[in-house]
Amino acid sequence: MTDSQPARAYRPATTLVHGGTVRSNFDETTEALFLTSGFVYANAEQAEATFTGTEQHFQYSRFGNPTVAMLEQRLAQLEGAPACRVTATGMAAVHAAILSHVKAGDRVVASRALFGSCHWIVSTLLPRFGIQTEFVDGADLAGWRAALSRPANLVLLESPSNPMLEIVDLRAVSALAHAAGAIVVVDNVFATPLLQKPIELGADVVVYSLTKHSDGQGRVLGGAVLGSEKWINEVLQPYIRNTGPALSPFNAWLLLKGLETLALRVQAAQNSAGSLAAWLVRQPAVARVWYPTLVDFAQRQLAAAQMQGGGTLVTFELRGGKQAAFSLMNALRLILISNNLGDSKSLVTHPATTTHMRIGAAERAKLGITDGVIRFSVGLEDVEDLREDLAAGLAAIASAALPTPAAAG
Repeated sequence: MTDSQPARAYRPATTLVHGGTVRSNFDETTEALFLTSGFVYANAEQAEATFTGTEQHFQYSRFGNPTVAMLEQRLAQLEGAPACRVTATGMAAVHAAILSHVKAGDRVVASRALFGSCHWIVSTLLPRFGIQTEFVDGADLAGWRAALSRPANLVLLESPSNPMLEIVDLRAVSALAHAAGAIVVVDNVFATPLLQKPIELGADVVVYSLTKHSDGQGRVLGGAVLGSEKWINEVLQPYIRNTGPALSPFNAWLLLKGLETLALRVQAAQNSAGSLAAWLVRQPAVARVWYPTLVDFAQRQLAAAQMQGGGTLVTFELRGGKQAAFSLMNALRLILISNNLGDSKSLVTHPATTTHMRIGAAERAKLGITDGVIRFSVGLEDVEDLREDLAAGLAAIASAALPTPAAAG
């Protein structure tokens, strides 16, 4: 195979189309799909040299695959990270990033505002292995300072968080974490690598669910972990190689195709999200709207300092609680109910009864996830069609609140 990569670095939109491409002797235009579990050797000596590491040769698709390697290279170029490894799912990426680094007796400090499964790893799984854990309110720098006044090994956070779009000061928290001896792992799914570069802001490791914006079309699962070449090769790779959360070559190929349009999709969805957030603020049934570029968003200045835009997610709270939320969602005809996000299709979910149900009512209360909160992942439909669909949902709330007429005597 021949490396078709240009000598100079390109801007993100170009990297998303060409980054990491390696062509076979057939000189194909699109990236080749190497749907194979294993690879063969010219002779026994080459097999031995491959396993000892003195010769570079693909061994087995659990360890590495040409299509998968192209995806890893493209993601690394886009992120501005030295190295990348991809996994079968986003949660496999989070799990591997944490468990490859810590051991019994170590200490993990995490932002309280985590996706439900990430919260479970920190609150339930890690303590089973003798790893100490502590949660901090992500926006509270004093809380971070107190938690990191003692030695720690790893910090995990989301920014913006799921679903309340809480922003963490990545520069400040990274400095505190490094002083405490910890690496910083940032889940950057909501921002995407186009809108935020955590490594440039001080983080050590970035994780993604590629299922979200990277595929962005509801087709396949995937995850990614990016960081320094030394950490990826010496810490993460042995864990991934021996525990087996491998991404299939077919999924890698589809993700490569999805990345080609990522910049266009994110920009279009972000434009609609900003417009719809501003419209939702003015609706009487809506108690509050969270979106990073809104004037009354509490962390607007910090978001502007770290991000290149508001993103594709809008979170809003309805005054009528769960009944109002369900009435609106059930009245929608264009916007779909789904716990996924970052899709070409617009999606809504009710976090209190789905993605964050299992963290419990008390923890949801700390995060501000009330029964009236809806997470809205804005897609690529015409913004006016989305606005009309939301308006119909809001009208349904008003209809549901009307008293039932008395029966005629």
